[in-house]
Amino acid sequence: MGFEKAIGYYAPSVQELIVIDDVLSAMVGVEGRYILIKTVRGKKDDITFLVDPSMDLALQELAKRIFPLCRSFLLINQFVESRSQFQNGLVNHAFSAALRALLLDYQAMVAQLEHQFRLGRLSLQGLWFYCQPMMRSMQALSTVIQKASDNNFSGSAVLNLLQSQAKAMAGDNAVRLLLEKMTQCASSAYMSILERWVYEGGIDDPYGEFFIAEDKSLQKESLTQDYDAKYWRQRYSLKDGIPSFLANIAGTILTTGKYLNVMRECGHNVQVPPSENSKLMSFGSNHHYLECIKAAYNFASGELLNLIKEKYDLTGKLRSIKHYLLLDQGDFLVHFMDIARDELAKKPDEVSVEKLQSLLDLALRTTAAAADPFHEGLTCVVERSSLLKRLGTFNDLEISQRNSGNNDLLEEPVSITSLETFSLSYKVHWPLSIVLSRKSLTKYQLIFRFLFHCKHVDRQLCGAWQVHQGVRALNTRGTAISRSSLLCRSMLKFIHSLLHYLTFEVIEPNWHLMYNRLQSANSIDEVIQHHDFFLDKCLRECLLLLPELLKKVERLKSMCLQYAAATQWLISSSIVLHSPEESIDDSIGAKQRKSGQVLKSTTRNMAVTESILKFEKEFNTELQSLGSVLSSSSHAEPYLAHLAQWILGVKHEQNGL
Repeated sequence: MGFEKAIGYYAPSVQELIVIDDVLSAMVGVEGRYILIKTVRGKKDDITFLVDPSMDLALQELAKRIFPLCRSFLLINQFVESRSQFQNGLVNHAFSAALRALLLDYQAMVAQLEHQFRLGRLSLQGLWFYCQPMMRSMQALSTVIQKASDNNFSGSAVLNLLQSQAKAMAGDNAVRLLLEKMTQCASSAYMSILERWVYEGGIDDPYGEFFIAEDKSLQKESLTQDYDAKYWRQRYSLKDGIPSFLANIAGTILTTGKYLNVMRECGHNVQVPPSENSKLMSFGSNHHYLECIKAAYNFASGELLNLIKEKYDLTGKLRSIKHYLLLDQGDFLVHFMDIARDELAKKPDEVSVEKLQSLLDLALRTTAAAADPFHEGLTCVVERSSLLKRLGTFNDLEISQRNSGNNDLLEEPVSITSLETFSLSYKVHWPLSIVLSRKSLTKYQLIFRFLFHCKHVDRQLCGAWQVHQGVRALNTRGTAISRSSLLCRSMLKFIHSLLHYLTFEVIEPNWHLMYNRLQSANSIDEVIQHHDFFLDKCLRECLLLLPELLKKVERLKSMCLQYAAATQWLISSSIVLHSPEESIDDSIGAKQRKSGQVLKSTTRNMAVTESILKFEKEFNTELQSLGSVLSSSSHAEPYLAHLAQWILGVKHEQNGL
C-alpha cells in the first residue's frame, strides 16, 4: 500500500507518537508515513484516509475520529482556492476570504498542538479532545461548501444556503454563530451593491449577482409612442434568487432605485442623505437594514412626487387635459366647430390636418383657453376608423368582436366624415409621460371622440330646432310640422340627457374623487394607480366598455343626425314662399304674407308625413330598447340607473306628448 516499515513493528507507545505526528500533518492536508490521503475522482470528488492495518486498533479508532476534521479542512481549502477566481462573483470572493481567515485560525491551532507535541505534552487522546470544538464547525462549513460546489451556487444562492444552514444548526449555538458570521462576511459585497441601488439608483453588478435586472433596450421615449409601453414595468425588474432576508422588501428596494433613476433621467441629481446609521454593510436580528431601506424609499418617493407635482405641475397638466379632452371648457370647442365646420365635413383621407391645427390654434387664442399655459400642447388627430372600430382594436378595453356577440358591432359605416374620426391629442414630455402615457392618452381620446360626436349631434339638432322655430308664427297644429317639432324636442332631450349623464354623473364626480386621492398619494405609483382607475371607470361608465349599450346609443345618434339633415326638406315640403305681388284676400293670408310664408295645400302630403312617422317610430323603438337594457343592466352596473332615469324620462315625455 506504499507504507514504509509496518508500524506494527513498533511498541504501542512509539506507535502513538508516530500517529500523532501523522494526524497533525493530515490536519493541514499533508500525508504522513502511515496515514495516506486519497482523492476519489467521480461525479462528486471524495477524500478518504488510509492507515497501516498493522496499527494498534485503539490508535486507529482515535485517528479515524479525527479524520472528518482533516477531510473538512481539505474540502474547504479546495473551495477557497477555486472560488477565489474572478469569474465566481463577489459573494463567492467574500465567502472565500472569510473561509481563508477561518483556516488561518485553524492552522494556528494545529501549530499550537504541534508545539505541545514537540514538548511531549500531547497524547492522541488529548489531540482528540482539543479537536472536538473545531470539529462541528468545520463539518458544518464543509457541508455548505459541498452543496455550493455541487450546484455551482453564486450570489444570492450562496447567501440563502448559508442562512438556511445557520437556521438548521439552531441547537448548536457555536456553529450557528459561526455560520451567521460567514453569512455576514459573504453578504458584505452584496450589501454594497444594494446600498448603491437604494441610495443612488445605480447598479454596480459586474457578475450579474444582484436580484434587480436592467433592460437597457427599453427607453423612456416609448411611453409617449407605444400604447403597450413596458418601460415603467420592465426597465427594472426582479430576477429569481432573491436573498431570503430581503424577500419581503424586494418590491420596495426595486421601487426605490426606480424613483432615483427617474430623477436622474430628469437631470435632477439626488442622493439619499447619508448618516452614521445608514450603512447597509450587514444585516442581523435587529433588522436595522430594513429600517434603512424603508427610510431610503420614503425619501426617494417623496422627492420624486414633489418633483413631478411642483416642478412639472402634474395637477396643472391633468386639469388642462380635462379642459380640452373631457370638454370641461366649452367655449373653444364651440368656436372651433364653427370655423372648422367645412373641413370636418370632409372624409378622413381628404381632410387637411395642418389646416385643422391652425383653426384649433386660432380657436384657442381667441377664447378663454388662451389663459391656460398648457394649451400649446394640444394637437389635432384625424383617425381612419369609427369609434366602434377603434374600440375593437384594444383587447384590454374589453371590446372585441368575439365578446360582443354581434358581428355588426364593428362594422364600419358606409361613409364617415372627420366629425366621426376627429380627436385631440396632447404633447407630454418626460417625466409626466410616466403618468400620462400613450395608453392613458388613448383612453382620453376615446372619451373625447364620444363626447365630441355627442356635441356635434346636439348642434345639428339645435339647428333643426331653429328651423322649426322659424315657422312658429304659422298655424301648424295638426300638421306634419307640429309632429316634427315634437320629435325634434324629444331628440334634443335625449342628447341633452346623455351629455348631462356623461359630464355631471360620470366625469365630474370621478374627476374630483381622483383629484382628492392624488393630493394624498404617497408615491408616483399611487398616482398612476388613481389616474388609471379614473380613466377605466370613466370608460366603463361612459358606456365605451359596454358594446350592447354603446351600439344602441350610436344608432340613436345616427337617427338624430339623419333627422336633422332631413329637417330642411321636411319644412320646405310643407311651406311655400310667396312673393309680395301675389294677392291673398283673406285676413289670414294677409298675416301670413307679413312673414312671407304660407302653408302649402299639401301639408298633409303623405310623403312628408310618412317620413316623420318613420323617424318617430324608429327613434321611439330604439329609445325604448335602450331604456329596457339600461334598466336590466343597472342591477349589475348600478351607475346605469342614473342614465336609465334620464332616458325613461325622455320616453315618458314623448308618450305623453
